[in-house]
Amino acid sequence: MNMVLLGYAKLARPANLPTAMADIMAGSSISGFTLLISSDTFLNGPVFLNLILLIFSSTFLYAGGVVLNDVFDFKIDRVERPERPIPKGDVSLKGASLFGTGLLISGIFLSFFVNYLSGFIALILVLSIILYDTFSKKYQFLGPLNMGLCRALNLILGMSVFGEISHWRYAVIPLLYIFAITLISRGEVYGQNKKHLIWAGLLYAIVVFIVLMITPDIQRQWISLFPFLGLFIFLIFSSLIRAYKINSPENIKKAVVSGVLSIIVLDASLTVAFDSWQFGLIVLVLLPLSYILAKIFAVT
Repeated sequence: MNMVLLGYAKLARPANLPTAMADIMAGSSISGFTLLISSDTFLNGPVFLNLILLIFSSTFLYAGGVVLNDVFDFKIDRVERPERPIPKGDVSLKGASLFGTGLLISGIFLSFFVNYLSGFIALILVLSIILYDTFSKKYQFLGPLNMGLCRALNLILGMSVFGEISHWRYAVIPLLYIFAITLISRGEVYGQNKKHLIWAGLLYAIVVFIVLMITPDIQRQWISLFPFLGLFIFLIFSSLIRAYKINSPENIKKAVVSGVLSIIVLDASLTVAFDSWQFGLIVLVLLPLSYILAKIFAVT
């Protein structure tokens, strides 16, 4: 692949993009979208098209956000992460700026094509992304909170597939979860962040508890939910414990990567909680795709 094209691909963090898709699928499932599968008109209906458009919109918004993050981190990356495409010289600062901006605009456009509510949610999400990229990430508390808000809005974007929002309060789940991951990432360069790991572990436990509490019929669904939620618990806590025992930048980075990619398993669990294990399995299929891409492209 051409080095310039490869540089642009690296900026977009391809391994992370399936996690954004999974958010939309989980959000739409919470809103009752997949109940339409039983309808003969499902695959030909406009609602199915709306889901596809929101998936692409979310992917563009996520990609645009991480591209512009590297744009604004250019000076820091020259010292701490010189291997990234911009400081390495594979992509120009101007080219990356235009690329990231174009992705955000495309994401907003696709959301408005679905309905006005989705479009306004996308606009708020973009404002939150820009706030994080330019300002809030510099602060110990505000940065993780802002990042969590971005992921929460992405889940809500999926909920807006019908032009209305149901169960918007459940967006607290990705907010807390991403807050935890962002706390862990604070030690990715220099290590020594055991205090943050403890807080992250507590937030992880709260997330699992909330998922169990909001499952509409836990007595009937626990058999279907257990494999998904069990896999989620194993993936996030195994890497977190390892990073705590050996508090090195390498292990911390692995904990961050595992946390980010496990968003797919969390979304699959939410899908099973509100719909069926079959649709949850479709969401889970995105996980091996992310792991394959993670072997080629950086996640953090």
